[in-house]
Parts: sequence; C-alpha cells; structure tokens
Amino acid sequence: MSNNLPKVAWIGLGIMGSPMSENLVKAGYDVTGYTLEQDKVDRLVAAGGNGASSIADAVRDADVVITMVPASPQVEAIAYGPDGILENARRGALLVDMSSITPQTSVDLAENAAEKGIRVLDAPVSGGEAGAIEAVLSIMVGGEQADFDAAKPLLEALGKTIALCGPHGSGQTVKAANQLIVAVNIQACAEAVVFLEKSGVDLAAALDVLNGGLAGSTVLTRKKDNFLKRDFAPGFRIDLHHKDMGIVTDAARNVGAALPVGGVVAQLVASLRAQGDGGLDHSALLRSVERLSGSQV
Repeated sequence: MSNNLPKVAWIGLGIMGSPMSENLVKAGYDVTGYTLEQDKVDRLVAAGGNGASSIADAVRDADVVITMVPASPQVEAIAYGPDGILENARRGALLVDMSSITPQTSVDLAENAAEKGIRVLDAPVSGGEAGAIEAVLSIMVGGEQADFDAAKPLLEALGKTIALCGPHGSGQTVKAANQLIVAVNIQACAEAVVFLEKSGVDLAAALDVLNGGLAGSTVLTRKKDNFLKRDFAPGFRIDLHHKDMGIVTDAARNVGAALPVGGVVAQLVASLRAQGDGGLDHSALLRSVERLSGSQV
C-alpha cells in the first residue's frame, strides 16, 4: 500500500492489540505486527497487515512503533536489550506505549529512548475489549505536545476521547485513576446486585431503571449482562485489574493521596484472585460479594 501515512509497527496482539491494530489497517495504515503467538500474527495478516518474525524485524522501517502488552516487565522486555525496540528502531521514530504500566516505567522509558533519538508517548486506554473493537477508546497521553500532535490522527483511528494530560507518565497516572474509579464502581454494582436478588426483585428491570438515573454508568451499561448471566468471560481480567490496583495504591502513597475506599477494593480484587478467579472478567467482583453474603458460588 503506497500512501503518505506513517508506517506502523505493532508489538503485542492480545485482547486489545488485535482489534486496535486491525482498526489501523482499516484506516489505511501499513501495519507490521509482532507478538509471541504466531496465530495472532496470522490474524493481523488475514486482516490486511504484515507479520514480522521478531521485534527487530517489525520496527526496523517503522515511523511509529505502538506497544500494547500487559505490564511494566513486558514493556521493559520488549523495549530494552539487543533485540528490543530501542536498539532496532530508527532515530526519529515515535514510540507510543499503550500498555497500562507504572508512571515511573514510562518516565524511564522516555529518558532512555531520548538517548537513541526516539520520541515517546505513554498512551494507555480505557474502554476494554468492546471499546477497542468499536474504536471508541478513551486515550490518556503523557509526553510532548509536538509528539502528541503527530500521533493524534493515528490515535483517532483507535479511540474517541483523546487527551494530552501532561508530561511523560501522566497518561499512566490518569489510567491509574481510571482503574480506581472502575473497580470501585464495579464493586458498588456487585453489592447492589446481591442486595437486589436477595430481596426478590426483578434484577433486569432494576438494573435498567438504575442505569437511567444518577446511579447509571458506563460500567453498568457494559457489565449489566455479565451480572445478569453470571458470564465472566474476560474483557478485562481480574489479574490485570489486580496489577492496576497495585499501581494506583502505590502511586497514591508516593504523592500523599489517601485512597480509603480504593484500598478496600484493592484488597477485594486481591482476594478474588487468591480464590482462583484471576482469569475472569473484573465484573466477577460479584462472586466475592456472593461469597461474603453466604451464597454458593
């Protein structure tokens, strides 16, 4: 495909990365993908992208490198070392890390990349698998205004609400706040579901009417069916939300912000994971409330 759009390398083709990279292909971008599982690389190729056999292979000619991996250790693993992005991408390339990691990891990455002449944005997202598929993600960005401006057209093919929130690491800080709000919101919904069911009301009707008032939320809209059907196939796994609650509680301690309710919900997420539910969707916080309420799960 010959066009004047930047050439994109995409590293990490999981639940989020696969549909996001495909949306870039649909928008006309030349996308070369690499991930650990070959079948996911094949999926990108089937959608009109290109496959690469290594990170070096993927990033060599790219104008923009986008990464979407689970956590800080994976970002460090793909960025650093002889086979990593920084050693193999060209000077002047723009690295957009869309993973949700610690703000400090993003700051360190930007500093290390600058030595190689590579510009960096941290650009984590909210909206889950559905938001990725529908290209309506919320994208919170940290970095330089000029780099944000350069990346914006590309980000607009992936999401709907896109904001530069401050210097390197700021995107991750806003993402951490997002995960705090989402977890507390799911927990409140889960408590309401158990209360409603034990009271013998029509749960579907109750959730509909609640969602039409001040108690309504994107969380309730997106997770209502999970609650009603007890369908906890992951859009976003408890394991990852556990990681994120660790990020937000740690970052809040560092800046001297109290998270009294967030701390409690972080423990509830941790206990759900300890009970073997880490692979379930975060709406499975409902299972924790059921156990506490004496229901058989």
